[in-house]
Amino acid sequence: MTIALKTSQHIVLQAIFGSTMSANWPERISAFLRSPSQFLCSTTSDIFLAEVLHELRDDRASDHIKVLLLSPLLEHPTLLCPSVFVGEETALELMSVFAQCSPKSLPLRCHLLLALTSVLLCSCCVSSHTSASQDFLDLLLQMAQDTNDAQAGAALHPLRTTACDCLRELEACLPGLLSQRLELLSSLRQQENSRLHQAYTGLHALALRNAVYLLTQQKGAGAGDLKTALGSNEGFVWGEGADSAQPNSESHSDLALFSPLTLGTMGKVPSLQTGLDCKELRSLLSSLLEESYLLTSLSQAALLRRLVEVLAMVPAVSPTIFRAQLLRLLGTCKVCLLHTTLLMKAAFTDSLFSAEDETFLLKRLVGLSQHPLLSTPEKLFYMDCILHFPENRPISSGDESLPVLLTPRLAAALVPTVFNDSVSMLARLNLLSLVYLEEGEEDREGQGGRGLAYLYDHLTSLLRIVENQSSREMVVTFFRASFLFLFHFCHVKRYSEDLSQRLCDLYLRRTRLAPHLINLSDRTQDRLEESGWAVALLRALQRTITEAPLSQLTLQDLRWHLRILARVAEEGEVLQRATLNFLLCVITSSSSALCVSGDWRLGNSVLGVCRRLLLHPSLDSLLTPLADLLQHLTCHYGETDIQDHARLYYTLLTTLSQEKLAGVLAQRGTERGRQAKVRSLSAIMSENEELTSGLTVHQTERPLLRLVKLDKHEPDECRPEHKPDSEPACETESSPGQGGIEDYRAQFQSSSFASEITLQYHLTHTGVHDPHFDKLFSIRLHFDLTDGHYEEVSDISVPCLFRTRKPPTVRLRLKPKQPYHTTLRASAIFTTEDGLSWHSPLADLHVAFPEVFLPLLTPLGWAREKKQRVFEGIWGEICSGQSEGDLTNTATSLFCDQLEESAVGELVEKYFQRYLVSDLDKGRCKVLFFLPPQSHVLLKVITEEDAVQVHIATDNWKLLPYINSYLDDITKEIHSTQQVNGDV
Repeated sequence: MTIALKTSQHIVLQAIFGSTMSANWPERISAFLRSPSQFLCSTTSDIFLAEVLHELRDDRASDHIKVLLLSPLLEHPTLLCPSVFVGEETALELMSVFAQCSPKSLPLRCHLLLALTSVLLCSCCVSSHTSASQDFLDLLLQMAQDTNDAQAGAALHPLRTTACDCLRELEACLPGLLSQRLELLSSLRQQENSRLHQAYTGLHALALRNAVYLLTQQKGAGAGDLKTALGSNEGFVWGEGADSAQPNSESHSDLALFSPLTLGTMGKVPSLQTGLDCKELRSLLSSLLEESYLLTSLSQAALLRRLVEVLAMVPAVSPTIFRAQLLRLLGTCKVCLLHTTLLMKAAFTDSLFSAEDETFLLKRLVGLSQHPLLSTPEKLFYMDCILHFPENRPISSGDESLPVLLTPRLAAALVPTVFNDSVSMLARLNLLSLVYLEEGEEDREGQGGRGLAYLYDHLTSLLRIVENQSSREMVVTFFRASFLFLFHFCHVKRYSEDLSQRLCDLYLRRTRLAPHLINLSDRTQDRLEESGWAVALLRALQRTITEAPLSQLTLQDLRWHLRILARVAEEGEVLQRATLNFLLCVITSSSSALCVSGDWRLGNSVLGVCRRLLLHPSLDSLLTPLADLLQHLTCHYGETDIQDHARLYYTLLTTLSQEKLAGVLAQRGTERGRQAKVRSLSAIMSENEELTSGLTVHQTERPLLRLVKLDKHEPDECRPEHKPDSEPACETESSPGQGGIEDYRAQFQSSSFASEITLQYHLTHTGVHDPHFDKLFSIRLHFDLTDGHYEEVSDISVPCLFRTRKPPTVRLRLKPKQPYHTTLRASAIFTTEDGLSWHSPLADLHVAFPEVFLPLLTPLGWAREKKQRVFEGIWGEICSGQSEGDLTNTATSLFCDQLEESAVGELVEKYFQRYLVSDLDKGRCKVLFFLPPQSHVLLKVITEEDAVQVHIATDNWKLLPYINSYLDDITKEIHSTQQVNGDV
């Protein structure tokens, strides 16, 4: 109705103003295609669509104008037909125009079919099963059934071609639409004898692939369903239920993207269990393969790809059906067919390709990769195929893993030479590097073999070409080749160190290569994080620059030197005294014209180096010379802006601490150990909102970090930190029980003895995922006490936390005043990548009573018998009340429970093993818990028939309720475990 109303309005306008608009249609269509949004600012899509449809119905308009009018519907169908209703109305109008067209207007009729396809698909009319889409599909099939042009004649051959293309587009966008027309499509393919046979074959193969996939998604589908689908010849598969009629329906979305080979390994491809009864499908596939040689190379490749997918989903059909095609495919010179052959090999491996076939295919790829008659893109493609060669029995699954059959001897034909073009040379270098790396071509000293030596000689040949003022392309090629060589063989020191020295010599001859050297060091540092080659190169460049004679220094060379030195200053491992001495000599020299010239860019480069030196970790040792340099720039440089900035730097250096300097200047943090680039031409941070934000600690909305407790102990940390000054001369001088106790108690004279307990946690992110906080730096954990049982807890520093890396381990050291359980409130302050500081609370940490337990802490080297004497001595003191100290806090108790002997063994092994003084023997053992600062809990475990008695003695009676509660909890746990095991 809307389109009809707009059309009637346009008829009235035409009656008033005549047909003057038809003369400027080319300009209007061109304006629309150039910028649809700008064009529709002067009108609406409804009015423009009504005008287009009206002009298409006008018999006075030429076919050329009408084809032009269809362009907006072909290029922007969703803009002109935003809804199903508008799309269906437009389709009905276009079908009416198609019916009224003269049979001789073939170009117009073909474009109308294409426009109808675009409109119906993009407006979701087909997925909504509208009557217009049903009529259009019937029309396309009717035209497609005129095989060999028997009815309409050869003149309508292009129309049938377009109809087949439209059907294939519909099937591709809504997979399975023609799955109930397989018999008709097969019949049309077999009947067609003209060149249109290719279009029918492609359509049939696509419909077959989608039909088989639909069957794999149906529960219980088998051979009978497959046979029915192959013989069906009525209706269309529109989808299931009303949901399929919605524009946003996903009933076909998964199918549209479906491609079994892109799902990974063949084990993930959906399969249809048909048993051995698949003769109809096998016969159909054989027929398609027999006719494949009649198709063009691209069509053959598409057909084979579809058939490979079908066989992958129907395991009952053997891949050997492709065997007859292999001889032709292995010898093909067409890229598309060879690529399809590799896909076929990846899908079926040794079930289709023998070892001889695999060897032949690999040798052919090597030969094609260096064939002189092939273009560079083709050679690169074949080399990439070698890097991703699908082996019959792969042993690795990396991004680039060489086949086992690619030996150095076979790959020798691909050695790079200086006569290769740049991209081929780099590809060959990468391939040969992988070959020699895979072969482990290194001698006993790790210096490299003959193949590696050849690659390095090739690299030095490129370097000599660059030295002789080569083109920019060769310069870029050399540095890319250097990066590839270092990426693979940076660990071979002989070559990596020699390359560094050669690069330094090259820089002295051609200082304009400074940006390339900086980029090489950056990329090497990014990709080889564990290698120090990049830092070594920067250190060597610094030495080369600072040791060069100043008499030969030009202003142009100085510009490049300053860029190198600025990059060197970003490395905290490189000492900067030489850089400062060089700058002082250049700036303060009486023969230097730098300050007099007042060159703003050169002065700003000097300030850039100074700015990075202000952030260097060794700033304290550079303070005096750096201050002298800045003061000299302030007083003598011939440019006011540079003087002002130098004065600001001098003020910051002399008034702010190093931490505050970093907070002011390093706004964007660091990247991989070096400072991030700051977008400031003068390298000065102005006082603005960003600076204020950088100096403010922001509060997170919710906790972003958490501490996850680790259930492991570190006995070494629990031992005393000192050895006793001297062992007793003779243990027999004291009584058997007292000698050990005296030596044991002598340890308490040291205030630091066993005064701390150490708890371990993993610091991780919480479940809240905010990419802004994926990388955290300089994390400071703070803990607050909730009671007076412990000393104040020191803050803990964590260098960094990355979501993608292993979480760091945090060791929390607690010094109890009283050995009780407690709760700590935790928080964290950290810095994000953009340099902002944040404060975030953490969940409370609960320290349970058993976590305070430590084993008996005795001097190193004590035997088990001596520890038992200490146990008996303390037990006797508590029970008898005979002690030199105050034992008013001593107490004894008894805990009983019904446990069998096996359960007692489990109890001791699970909970007491770390604290045993004597092993479990005949149902008896001794356990001692030491609780900092100086409390003891002694247990004697005695098994009596079906019960266990735990005799308790302690020198701190306030611990008895906690001990009884602890014993009650662990015995309940043992009971639960025994019950579960009994049920099993």
